[in-house]
Amino acid sequence: MKIEDLKVFVETELNKLERGIVATPQNREHLEAFTKANQGSNDFLVMQMAMQFGFKLAMENVSDLIKE
Repeated sequence: MKIEDLKVFVETELNKLERGIVATPQNREHLEAFTKANQGSNDFLVMQMAMQFGFKLAMENVSDLIKE
């Protein structure tokens, strides 16, 4: 796989996170604030947000490595 192909893959995956049914938190503080306000209800939603945020961080880390 070429670096350019990897860049396209990362960008495509990050764009998918912006269009999902469940919002992807922009940062950890946003996720923590939502969880605190949620007070234990809709645990599935919080879990999905956390997984998407983790994936977003992974894709951003790959993107940073490509730029180096």
